[in-house]
Amino acid sequence: MNKYTSKTGKINKSNEKVYAFLSDFNNFKPLIPEDKVSGFTATEDTCRFNIMGIGEAGLRIIEKEAIQLIKISSDGKTPFTFLFWIQLKPINDEINSTAVRLTLEADLNPMMKMMIGSHLQKGLDSMVGYMETLFNEKLKDL
Repeated sequence: MNKYTSKTGKINKSNEKVYAFLSDFNNFKPLIPEDKVSGFTATEDTCRFNIMGIGEAGLRIIEKEAIQLIKISSDGKTPFTFLFWIQLKPINDEINSTAVRLTLEADLNPMMKMMIGSHLQKGLDSMVGYMETLFNEKLKDL
């Protein structure tokens, strides 16, 4: 397995609120870009969707540690198997602030690693940036 870890981001919400939102795939529907993803369906612990130009994919939450960790695996058809986890940690000297970090372990053959490895790293960092924007600007009332 190849491991990729994002930069650490800062969300201006308590880790309880961030965890409650991220640990339920039902909350993701309004966030899905309709120009890139279609057919999004979700339960609390699973979701399925079609990525334009790539095909069907699915995710399953396989482990939760209250207010600090959400572990997700590929579910169904995906180009490679992976584990993805979201780590949340309160920032000690700040009220209602949470540090967030994403980690991806992907089962990539050498050719896939060469082709997409750097994109996975950039993608994780972009996701953290999006999470900061989402929670700090778009979900202010959460």
